[in-house]
Parts: sequence; structure tokens; C-alpha cells
Amino acid sequence: MKEYWGSLASVLGVLAFCQSLLQVLFPPELRFAALKLFNRIFNVFNSYCYFDITEIDGVNTNELYNAVQLYLSSSVSISGSRLSLTRALNSSAITFGLTNNDTLFDTFNGVNVLWEHIVTQRQAQTFSWRPMPDEKRGFTLRIKKKDKSLILDSYLDYIMEKANDIRRKNEDRLLYTNSRGGSLDSRGHPWESVPFKHPSTFETLAMDPAKKGEIMEDLKDFANGQSFYQKTGRAWKRGYLLYGPPGTGKSSMIAAMANYLGYDIYDLELTEVHNNSELRKLLMKTSSKSIIVIEDIDCSINLSNRKKGTANNSSIGRSYCDPEMRSGPGVGTGDEGGNSITLSGLLNFTDGLWSCCGSERIFVFTTNHVDKLDPALLRSGRMDMHVFMNYCSFPALKILLKNYLGREESDLDEGVLKELEEVIGKAEMTPADISELLIKNRRNKDKAVIELLEALKERAERKSKSGKCVREKNLNDVEEEEQEKRALDSPKEGCAFDESCKKDEEDEEKKIK
Repeated sequence: MKEYWGSLASVLGVLAFCQSLLQVLFPPELRFAALKLFNRIFNVFNSYCYFDITEIDGVNTNELYNAVQLYLSSSVSISGSRLSLTRALNSSAITFGLTNNDTLFDTFNGVNVLWEHIVTQRQAQTFSWRPMPDEKRGFTLRIKKKDKSLILDSYLDYIMEKANDIRRKNEDRLLYTNSRGGSLDSRGHPWESVPFKHPSTFETLAMDPAKKGEIMEDLKDFANGQSFYQKTGRAWKRGYLLYGPPGTGKSSMIAAMANYLGYDIYDLELTEVHNNSELRKLLMKTSSKSIIVIEDIDCSINLSNRKKGTANNSSIGRSYCDPEMRSGPGVGTGDEGGNSITLSGLLNFTDGLWSCCGSERIFVFTTNHVDKLDPALLRSGRMDMHVFMNYCSFPALKILLKNYLGREESDLDEGVLKELEEVIGKAEMTPADISELLIKNRRNKDKAVIELLEALKERAERKSKSGKCVREKNLNDVEEEEQEKRALDSPKEGCAFDESCKKDEEDEEKKIK
């Protein structure tokens, strides 16, 4: 045993002597130069180039690393043998990722690239105000040298864009409202938010399918139109006006638009905004890819049509810059909390220079009385698309029957279906009224359809009678007006006859004398 340990010590001594001899013969400078020469020779014969993307760049998190991780999660197959699963904060989806030292091939513009996820243990750390993770993580991108200038810049931009889309789709939608009285929250923001969980979609929206398809196509063109808006020099925004009777689905339409595009909603309450300056500040604090909604705009502040209500001569020639025509309650009174938003300020909010401080935003106004709004607010560029939310039509009724009762058109009796089609247009019932009837009887589907048909017939008959009464009333009004005219004209005729008679009598008296 002693001989074994003695021989081992002799070997280690020889190795230490050789190592010291090599360090003397080949100093660090020479070894570094030899390694550098070897790398150059290797790169000459190597057809690939490599790019490292570390998780932490210095002391800051590398955004490109997170973007690559999200992008690759959309490419990784779920059937893989080993994947990492993550779920970010405020996210409704689980993302898949590469595990330690795993690889993945990707294709961009017909060029194949290789991604490798490298994880190594970090060396012992010294004292630091921001401790580093125990593991050092990063991605290595391998591409051919001939493809470097072809795809590198555009490929990384594409990854960042796709990662933002994935992140937005995974995050929960938010519904914002402006704080009461213009106050700020704990973070100094004028908007308060809650998770947006409205389930309305275009598939469940009770509306004519052709009109829905037109709106969906317009929204899709808008969301994919960044290059078009930049080329034409227009702000990347669009305005929608939803008008029609109450209960026709205007709020459901807004929710369907948000769920279709994956946008957040900013519900702007104009009565809580004091002046135009505060309105601009609210606009500046909205994010891109959002829908800014002003519901019942005709009831929020006084934005009535200038062409109506100007019957007296003193109001002729006034413009929307006049205080009486543009302001809401409290203007000029000096009362605390008064609202002094002007029509010009609202127009600048939707179509002025301040509306360009963000991108990819949609403005939606709703009203029950479109004739009360000023034409300046309705023109193209401010409200680009006017959507009339009408009473329930037969195609919309079939959607409601499918949503609430699970009944397709083929499941209904042909006679009942024909009666529904004939009476739905005459009844003029809103989707909200019909939905309430179906919800009430949703447990008995046959009873729900029969009661709906009876309600539609009763409503149509009542509408018919009221229309007949209106027509008779109009005829009576016309006859009364004619009688009044005749009554007004008859005294004048009698008076003229009396004057002529008196004149003849005076002439006869003169002749006798």
C-alpha cells in the first residue's frame, strides 16, 4: 500500500513539473494568441455563425430573451418528450418552452435556423445589491453565414412583433374607467381598471350575418393596416358610431369587438371630466391597441345638432365655438365641479393632433338618437363607420334561438318557423326583449318558442292598431286644420261683403239727394 501511494505521488510530481515547464515555455500571451489563431482557422472552414442572447444583460433583463422564449413557445410541439410550462402573471394561457440545453429548428423566409437553450450554473457571487439567479440562461441562434444579412434584422423584428401578439392574447383583457372627479389612483394614473370578462363574441351577437361579416372585415383590415396608414400619412385610428333603439345590442357589439381584436376597453365618462385639458390628459394615458368608448353621447353633455334648435334669428350664425352651443352643465356659472368640455375639444380628442399620440386605437360612440348629434361629430375621419343597430330580424332571431335554446333552424317546425319569419318584422322587438323571454323559459324549449311566437303576434297586433290610430289622428288633425283655415277665412269674406253693401247704400243715398 505504501508503494502504491509512493508511485502516485511520483506521477503527480512529474505532472506538476511538466505543467510548470509548459507555463514557462508557453506564457499566457502565447497561449491566447494560439487559441485566437485556432478560432480564426475554425471560422474560415465553418459555414455557420452564432449569436448569443442572454437572459440578463449586465444588471437589466434582456427583452429579446423573453420575446424569443414567447415566440418559440408558439412553435414547440405539445407532443414533445420534455417541455417547460409557464404561466405569467395576469395571463389566461399556459406557454410551452424549451428545457435545458434543448434545440429547435425554425424557418423564416425559406431559411432554416437553429435555436438552442443553454443553461449553466453561475459561479459563486460576491456581495451585490441585486443578486443574480443561480443559473445562467440564454439562447444561441445558429444561421448560415450567407443568410446573415438576409434574415437577421427582419427575423428579430418579426420575433418581437409575434411575441407582443402572443403576450397580448395571453393577458386578461382590462376594462378601464376614468376616476371620479379626475382623481388619480395609487400609481398616479387617471384610469381605474378591472378584468374584462364579457363573453360576447360576433358568433353569439344577434345581428344580421352579412352586416357582422362587414364589420369583422373592417376590423381585420384596420388591425393589419399599419403599413397602409403609414404610407397614406393617416393616424392609425378608426371611429365607429353605433346608433339605434335601446336594447338592440350596442354594448354587446363593443364587447364582441374587444374580444375579436384582443383590445382593452376605456369607458370614458364625460360627466366626470371638467375641461378640455383634462380630456387630453386622459387620452394621453390610454394605451395602444385599445377601444375608447363614449356611451350615450347625446346624454353625456350638450352636443346637440346646431342645425336644429336655432329657429330664432338671434341664434343664426352661431358655430360650435359659442359657449351656449358647445358646453355642458355648469359652464360660466363658476360652480365647483362644473363641466366645461366643448364640442371643439371633443373633436380634437377624436380627430385632432392629440389623437395621434398613440396608435391602433378605435373610438366608439353610442347613441339612441343620432339626429341630436352635431354633423361635425359624425363626418368621416371622426366616425368612419356608422352601424345602425335595428330591431331583431329573422336571421338575428335564429342566432338567439341557438344561443339560449340550442335550437337550430332544422330543429324547429316549418309552420312555426314560417310564422316567426312573417311576424318578427312587424313586431319590432329588440334582441334584449326576445332574450328575456327565452331565458325565462329556457328549461322548456318548446314552451319558450310558443310563448315567443304569441308575444310577437301580440306585439305586432298592438303595433298595427297604434299605427292605425296614428294615421286616423293624422287625418283628423288635417281636417281640423282645414276647418280652422276656413273659419279664419270666412269672417274676412263676410266683412268684405258688409263693406261692399254699405258702400252701395251710401251711393244710392247720394243719388237720391
